[in-house]
Amino acid sequence: MIRISNLLNLRSTGLLALGMLILLTSCSTPEHENRYAYDSTWAMMPFTKLNDVNPILAASDGVFTCPILKQEVKWEEKDVFNPAAVFRNGAIYLFYRAEDTIGKYAGTSRIGLAMGSDGVNFTRMREPIVYPAEDFMKVYEWEGGIEDPRIVESAMGTYIMTYSAYDGKTARMCLASSTDLLNWTKHGPVLTGEYLDLWSKSGAIVARQQGNKIIAEKINGKYWMYFGDTDLFMATSDDLIQWEPVVDENNKLISVLKPRPGYFDSRLVESGPYALLTDKGILLLYNGMNLETGGDPTLPAGAYCSGQALFDPEDPTELIDRLENYFLRPDQPYEMEGQINQVCFIEGLVPINGNWFLYYGTADSKIGVAKFTEKGQALPL
Repeated sequence: MIRISNLLNLRSTGLLALGMLILLTSCSTPEHENRYAYDSTWAMMPFTKLNDVNPILAASDGVFTCPILKQEVKWEEKDVFNPAAVFRNGAIYLFYRAEDTIGKYAGTSRIGLAMGSDGVNFTRMREPIVYPAEDFMKVYEWEGGIEDPRIVESAMGTYIMTYSAYDGKTARMCLASSTDLLNWTKHGPVLTGEYLDLWSKSGAIVARQQGNKIIAEKINGKYWMYFGDTDLFMATSDDLIQWEPVVDENNKLISVLKPRPGYFDSRLVESGPYALLTDKGILLLYNGMNLETGGDPTLPAGAYCSGQALFDPEDPTELIDRLENYFLRPDQPYEMEGQINQVCFIEGLVPINGNWFLYYGTADSKIGVAKFTEKGQALPL
């Protein structure tokens, strides 16, 4: 494991003293106040939902032969949601979670693939692209399945997918890699050893935009990943395959982002897409869930809305700023009613010529898209 004290010795005594002063000052600030409330220029917004075309993907009657059941199943008959997105060779590859209606866990999840060129119209492949099989991962993936992908590209052109494997008891964050986005190699759980059986999900790797690509980027000689669906935690890697959690002196995971009483993210926070390294810091779009009581009183209990946080580009564990309010919330019929009501769950973000397409699950049932356009930067798709 990586202890936080071993990662932060790069700062000078003067900077450490300044950091302590800021920390002491912030401790006297009421929790509901934001020292940066009047400066949110670092954030990526506004995103506009494309309601004229949403939802862009829904359940279908696609059939494939499950290698475990040894029978044909309608693998995306129940719901499709929570997609990752990648731009490659002039097309957007949309990797989405799909559920069937078989089994004891409300259906087995698999990852499907749809492709399109304009950001809103997609043609899906008939069979899933990543799914439970008779392999070394079956013990972790069956029969709950494979959920919620997030994808970045390495500098060498290999794609790294984080996903959740669910065995019916524990969700474990896992990895797969590919050179063509079609054929994937599973690498097993991210957390190993004493952390193997910890509930872990939603791995968002720190990356930088290079044109229409999102490339994983090292900081202080390491790759970094945010993960979690209660608080957010971190892990580091030398090669994007083997990861070590960032822990304290007691070997406990260190929380870097927490829920906030009275806010839209009062019950939990969960990573959205990858974390984007910008000239202002590390921008993390994330999902927040509202408490039944003690949350944002203007939102329904249990609602999932989308927030943004900014972390230090030299120390990814240090939170610099956080938006006071959500920038996306469920307000359309297909977002408010479905398998799980009141959900906008962001997970896929892809840049195309100055336009950023944000793909999200709606009520754990369908897929929607919202768009942000950089001022003076957008070109025709």
